[in-house]
Amino acid sequence: MGPGIITANVDNDAGGITTYSLCGANFGYSMLWSLIPITFFLIIVQEMCNRMGVVTGKGLAGLIREKFGVKLTFYLMLGILLTNFGNILGEFAGIASSMEIFGINKYISVPLAVVIVWSLVIKGTYRSVEKIFLVACVFYVSYIISGFLAKPAWGQVMKEFVVPTVNLQPSFLTMLVGVLGTTIAPWMQFYQQAAVVEKGVKLQEYEYSKWDTIVGCVMVNLVAFFIVVVCGTVLFQGIGMHPIQTAADAAKALKPLAGEYCASLFAFGLLNASLFAASILPLSTVFIICESFGWEIGVNKTFAEAPQFYGLYTFLLLFGATIILLPGIPLIPIMFFSQVINGLALPFVLVFMIILINDHKIMGNYKSGKIHNFLTWLLTIIASVLGILAIFTSLIG
Repeated sequence: MGPGIITANVDNDAGGITTYSLCGANFGYSMLWSLIPITFFLIIVQEMCNRMGVVTGKGLAGLIREKFGVKLTFYLMLGILLTNFGNILGEFAGIASSMEIFGINKYISVPLAVVIVWSLVIKGTYRSVEKIFLVACVFYVSYIISGFLAKPAWGQVMKEFVVPTVNLQPSFLTMLVGVLGTTIAPWMQFYQQAAVVEKGVKLQEYEYSKWDTIVGCVMVNLVAFFIVVVCGTVLFQGIGMHPIQTAADAAKALKPLAGEYCASLFAFGLLNASLFAASILPLSTVFIICESFGWEIGVNKTFAEAPQFYGLYTFLLLFGATIILLPGIPLIPIMFFSQVINGLALPFVLVFMIILINDHKIMGNYKSGKIHNFLTWLLTIIASVLGILAIFTSLIG
């Protein structure tokens, strides 16, 4: 237990919670149905990188470098670095805004968060860090509780959950790409495979590792379901009176409408998710960059053994926190559109993964079968079409 559950739950970070909150507040329950195919596709994609990590003992970025060369890998990593940095900014924005709800200024909360996150990774071992991350996963239950406190019309919720609603409005399509991008984010594949390798999962443990992945994928979308339900129930009808731009705005708007406990649980969930992801996302980014250049990586290494790994991790934390502390930074566009960019970048990462997992020299008897390949190509096509539609309709709209 570990890599699959942790990777999936980090996906509900500040940007993800903001995206789901906006989804519920602006579209009610009409996008709940999308979580069913997204969960299914998420399991397929994460199982692929989990399998590659177990079989090869190498991270995804390292395999891409070996198979496609340094030049192509560099451009792919540059794109993912820029996308991930938008996500990192979102995590510190989530920490700042959630702590302000509890009366703590961002000039105190953000530097304190940097110290906590940095100390955890620098001083800990993989095993100790993993245990702390698994405990953080438990606190996502706050969103499930807040979902019941909001008292939704469950009949209507379940109807829209199983009956698809689709329109071609630019806002709807952009949100759909955002939901897809925040749920199946490119950084997840790189981080999970790197975590599987660092943990040293063996082939005989593969079945357990696969179930760890499946449970994580179901958990993350269960939480997403309740975030959309809360905001769809409480804020959808009164969005004009309670306009929201962030998950923190959603928590504040919930207080007079759904009660103090519901609002506090929502805000606490945001804080937990932001701190959790502020640890993982820079770590994921560093894994990707260092693997690409063949540098030493791993939380089990010392600073002297992996100076580039820890140096880049420290830089990302400090730079991200510093930007959030500057006045006038447009956090909302950064947070939301980083999720949309995730959705647009996803097809490119999937193509690399499909080629790698079907290479007999790399995977041997563990390469994908025909049905699995059909489903992953289908997801790649769907993600590509949605991205093109979102851009096209936004331009003409």
